[in-house]
Amino acid sequence: MVSQTTRYALHILGYLAQNDNALVPGEQIASDIGVPANYLAKILNQLRRAGIVESRKGWGGGFRLLDEARGRPLVDVVRIFEGDKPSCIPSCIFGLPACDDGNPCALHGHWSEIRDSFGAMLRTTTIGELKRRALPDLSAEKP
Repeated sequence: MVSQTTRYALHILGYLAQNDNALVPGEQIASDIGVPANYLAKILNQLRRAGIVESRKGWGGGFRLLDEARGRPLVDVVRIFEGDKPSCIPSCIFGLPACDDGNPCALHGHWSEIRDSFGAMLRTTTIGELKRRALPDLSAEKP
């Protein structure tokens, strides 16, 4: 339901959340979670510009999750990579433009529940909550 870039971003944030306030070198992040280094750099740069991570250059440098970002909802991260009206949650599973309660497709009722539940999860789960579980290695997935 979200792009590979957004999945990587969420995975990176979970990884940084688990490392508390420690600065983690980009190479270590890339290696530990299986994100290509160039891709990682682009994602971290966008997260830095959005005020979610901090970066420090040089010896002992790296990236860390900003404390004030821990309370931000996941939807903020999704919007960075998917835009304000994420296409990752289509209004109709079939992509029909006229699908609504008055003119439903065959799966409208089921999809509405899934779509609404997914949206609620993104609005109510915070970046800091990604620390609660170990996140899987995404290196087996292809962008």
